[in-house]
Amino acid sequence: MHSTITRIACLSGGRTICLSGTAGLWEGANKLARTFIIADDHPLFRGAMRQALAGIEDDLEIVEAGDFGAARNAAGQHPEADLMLLDLTMPGVSGLSGLIALRAEYISLPVVVVSASDDQATIRRAIDLGASGFISKSASIDEIRDGIRAVLAGDVWTPRDLELGPEHDPEIAELIKRLQTLTPQQSRVLGMLAEGLLNKQIAYELSVSEATIKAHVSAVLQKLGVDSRTQAVILLSKIGSDALDNDSGPVV
Repeated sequence: MHSTITRIACLSGGRTICLSGTAGLWEGANKLARTFIIADDHPLFRGAMRQALAGIEDDLEIVEAGDFGAARNAAGQHPEADLMLLDLTMPGVSGLSGLIALRAEYISLPVVVVSASDDQATIRRAIDLGASGFISKSASIDEIRDGIRAVLAGDVWTPRDLELGPEHDPEIAELIKRLQTLTPQQSRVLGMLAEGLLNKQIAYELSVSEATIKAHVSAVLQKLGVDSRTQAVILLSKIGSDALDNDSGPVV
C-alpha cells in the first residue's frame, strides 16, 4: 500500500524533469502549484495520465497509488491535493463503493472516475454518488486534459455528447437516493461494514466509542431500509459491480 510521488517541473527552456521516490520524499520541499493523485493498478495507464497531467500545469506533484488502500492513504497524507483520478476496479475495491468511501472520508477532495466501463448507467451513477467527473479510458490525451481542466474550474465533466438521462433501474435509483441521505460518518461506517469490520474495529479506526458506532449502524440500516448488516453490504454491492467486469487498461 505504498504510493509514489512524481514531481514534474517544466523549466523555462521547455524541458520536463520527472523525479520519483517513495511517499514522504518531498516533505519540506516548496509547495507546488497543483497536487494530483492517480489511483489505478495499471502502470501503463498511470503513465498515460502522467503524460496528460504534464500538459496542464507548469509545476505539479503527482502521487500514484496502485490499490485502493494506497489511494486512501495518499488522500490522507496529501490533504492539499487538488484532484484524485480514480479507477473503479483495483485491488481492495470493486464497483462504486470506493468512490462512496472516498467522498465520505475526504469531502473536500474532488474525485474524477476514470474507467473503461463508460456506459451511460455507470457514468450517471458515479456522478449521482458524488464524482466531480467521469473520463473514459478510451479518451484521447486532449480530452483527458479538457476534463481535468473543467473539474479544476469547478465544473462537472462527462464524456462529450452524452445525455445521462434518468436512472432506468428503479431499485438502483431508490438505493442511490437512500445512500445520498447518509451523513459522511454514516457513509464511512457503511464502507467499513462492507470491509467486514466489527463495531469494535470501526470504533477504533474512527476514534469513537463502540456505542457511537452502534448508533451509526442502526441509523444506516434504517436509512437503507434493511434489517441487518449483511443486507446492507449486499445492497451496497449492487452499485455498479456487475457493470465493471470488463474494466481494463488504457487505449491510448
